[in-house]
Amino acid sequence: MAFLMSTFASVDEQLTYLKKGSAEIIREADLRAKLEKSRATGKPLRVKLGMDPTAPDLHLGHTVVLRKLKHFQDLGHTAIFLIGDFTGMIGDPTGRSATRPPLTREQIEENAETYKAQVFKILDPKKTVVDFNRRWMGQFTSDDFVRLMAKYTVSQLLEREDFHKRFKDEKPISVHELLYPLVQGYDSVALEADVELGGTDQKFNLLVGRELQRAYGQASQVVLTTPILEGLDGVQKMSKSLGNAIGIHEPPLEMYGKIMSISDEMMWRYYELLTDVQVAEIEKMKQDFHPMQAKKELARRIVADFHSAEAATKAGQDWAKLRKRELVAGEMPDDIGEIRVPYQSIRTPDSPAPGTDSIIVIRLDRLLVICGLVDSTTDAGRKLKARSVELLKPDGSVGAVYTAPHLPITSYTMPFKLVLRVGKKVKAAIIEA
Repeated sequence: MAFLMSTFASVDEQLTYLKKGSAEIIREADLRAKLEKSRATGKPLRVKLGMDPTAPDLHLGHTVVLRKLKHFQDLGHTAIFLIGDFTGMIGDPTGRSATRPPLTREQIEENAETYKAQVFKILDPKKTVVDFNRRWMGQFTSDDFVRLMAKYTVSQLLEREDFHKRFKDEKPISVHELLYPLVQGYDSVALEADVELGGTDQKFNLLVGRELQRAYGQASQVVLTTPILEGLDGVQKMSKSLGNAIGIHEPPLEMYGKIMSISDEMMWRYYELLTDVQVAEIEKMKQDFHPMQAKKELARRIVADFHSAEAATKAGQDWAKLRKRELVAGEMPDDIGEIRVPYQSIRTPDSPAPGTDSIIVIRLDRLLVICGLVDSTTDAGRKLKARSVELLKPDGSVGAVYTAPHLPITSYTMPFKLVLRVGKKVKAAIIEA
């Protein structure tokens, strides 16, 4: 159904909203022209976002680009969520140093069903076009594939950073991987996309779509990329494998608590990439809000998006009760275990021998493993970066939050006790000579 021109905001207003949280627009002048034509004709833009259903669960990092699709939808444009049930069987080579094992048809279909349910926590199901690229790629003949491959060269594909690196390092590149950018690009031809969205890591694939549209006689789509979201540690990209992710299906209180654990600096980036709050309002909040107040509001907004306003309010109340309980005396658990740890097993190479007056330095990551609070020193590193390792005072309140793998201790007499908490696990370590 065509929209009347008056239903669209001005082009400048639309661009301001769309540029919020965007990394790059190729080209902005083209997007402006498309928006102007859309207003003049009353015809909404066709905006495409494709995702391969390679994992059953999404986390907040995945929702950054989904939210940008929602912004186009908010402005009255046609949001097309494309599930790559065909490309998913190839396996996206982006960022891979080796060939990705292809998923089975059954895995793809199972994951695709969960994707549809999850994306509608952000997108309006009544206004979203959901499509599957097997609809046209499944009809492709061998002749069609030959014609598609004739529109791109091997040298163009090898310009892609991950292909170029693997070729230079003499690592194998399967022929089906070279097909991936072409198939993704053809999706834009099949859908006649005006705009395609993706993370910055997808830039090469998105640009292939622009070129293929020209080759097939269509106007080139605008490419809009969004940043890769850092996880709870504020350093590495959000990833379940790195233990720094917030899953969109996590319980409200757990989600709320994780958001409250991020740094004040990272909080504003989350506002920009994970909410619909306008840039001007975010800048005003920086001036008017105390960081704790702003972070609580951020947590409330995000929990409300994926659960409900009532769940967000209750999560905030429950979180406040838990924090209050941590700060009052007598809250040390009665059943915490004690473990005796030889100083030599956690001593850093340059730390002095026991009994000296110098500051000692212990391997906190190794101590966490010995205490059974983490699975490995690698796991300890992730927990430390996520600010999940706490030292408890004798009354059970939090004395400090640790983020570094090495811990200097300025005043000690062996044996001494450290009570450590990681999540719900608490252990008392008796450090002895």
